[in-house]
Amino acid sequence: MPVLFSFTLPILSNEQMTPLDYEVMGHAFALHSERGRLCDETVYQHDLAGRLSTAGMSAEIEVAIILSFRGLDITLKIDLLVEGKVVYELKTCECLTRRHEAQLLEYLFLTNSSRGKLINFRPHSVEARFVNSSRTTTERQQFTYDTSQYHGDSGLVDCVRELVSDWGTGLNPSRYRKAILHFAGDAPTSDCVLPMTGNGRSLGNQRFHLLDEHTALAVTTYSKTNTANRIEFEKVLTISPLRRMHWVNVTHGHLKLSTINNDRKI
Repeated sequence: MPVLFSFTLPILSNEQMTPLDYEVMGHAFALHSERGRLCDETVYQHDLAGRLSTAGMSAEIEVAIILSFRGLDITLKIDLLVEGKVVYELKTCECLTRRHEAQLLEYLFLTNSSRGKLINFRPHSVEARFVNSSRTTTERQQFTYDTSQYHGDSGLVDCVRELVSDWGTGLNPSRYRKAILHFAGDAPTSDCVLPMTGNGRSLGNQRFHLLDEHTALAVTTYSKTNTANRIEFEKVLTISPLRRMHWVNVTHGHLKLSTINNDRKI
């Protein structure tokens, strides 16, 4: 199985989730009032789980979701699963962002769940935000693909198509990148810092993910693979010692592979 977890989340309506969330948030506010706003995330995680358990509610922490592909396992961990029904992600940051929403949405996608919640303990008042998903696993595994601008080995195409078919779209690009590099790359080290030069001057170093010693890999989840995005990659590639970059973009319902050549090195 490409995605493994030991629980099944029900599809909850607003009416079903409201009383459960009301009790969770009551304990979250009490915790914030008593412990303050400066503790580490793990402190709030264990304390909130303990308070919920004392109140007679099931509360599991660090609940594993395993992404599996061709024998490679990537383990993700949910902060808090309450009553075996609702995923909560806990944060200690200045404010919640779209990046935090995307993390929770990824967990909802992988567990085929419809709703979860972010709780941020760092502000002076507890910040909380619902995150909802309307896409099923089956829908995320259906996509079109475009390789018209790709010029490389067919093995990369096969690997990416199989990977996205297994895991579906909508995940953090780092998940796809790790698997692609593991199975489609042949560089001694896939994570490499390379010297950058421009106008005859050293410009310091930049980190790249390498498929081989001459080829970088970029994996994104841009809503559109437009010319502006491609130009930005070209600018970076031009001052690098690399010959090319293979760019994989995974968005909902579509997969695109492109090759960007470094004209200075070809």
